[in-house]
Amino acid sequence: MQNEIATRAIGAVAAAAIGDCAPALCAIKGALFPIMKSALRPTLSLQLLAIALFVGACASPPSGIHRGHSHGSASAAVNYAAEPPGDYYIGRRYYKPVYKFWGYVRRPGQPWSTAQLVMMNEQQKLAPDREAGKLGSDNNYEYKLIGGFSGDRVYEPASNSIYPEFVLKDYELISRTPPPIFKSQAGGAAAAAVKPLQIERPQ
Repeated sequence: MQNEIATRAIGAVAAAAIGDCAPALCAIKGALFPIMKSALRPTLSLQLLAIALFVGACASPPSGIHRGHSHGSASAAVNYAAEPPGDYYIGRRYYKPVYKFWGYVRRPGQPWSTAQLVMMNEQQKLAPDREAGKLGSDNNYEYKLIGGFSGDRVYEPASNSIYPEFVLKDYELISRTPPPIFKSQAGGAAAAAVKPLQIERPQ
């Protein structure tokens, strides 16, 4: 009898793995209740331990910079996948007064962890803030960028580093307040820990 009940509970766990947690948790509770009234065999206890671990993971909220944003939840892959494919890039302006790089650039559908920090070639089109005559005024804005990598790498003296060159042809503003991609954007101690010359990487 106990093995039959445990089988039903494990079946509910499998349902939760491919669907919403809430209905499956109700099924698990209903299946486990009769077991609480009797002694548990060792093998059955192991099965229930696995169920308990799953329930804990199911209820865990997102943490860090992704708390409160779908960006860090299971729907993140869907959000990236929702970006239509095409001959363009997604750019996030990352302005630090002492440095000459423009910001991070990635392909649509790819996570920010794959983005490259670039030097912007503005011979064909001025970057948005320079075009507006307000350098750095668009820090952390997100753009759709038309253009591409030239294949050249450009030396940036303040950081003593070499970055890929991106040739800008056009742009379109996506958001002035996009979801956070840096640890410092979590606020509090994380923001205070970032030094003025520190170059962050997207998460």
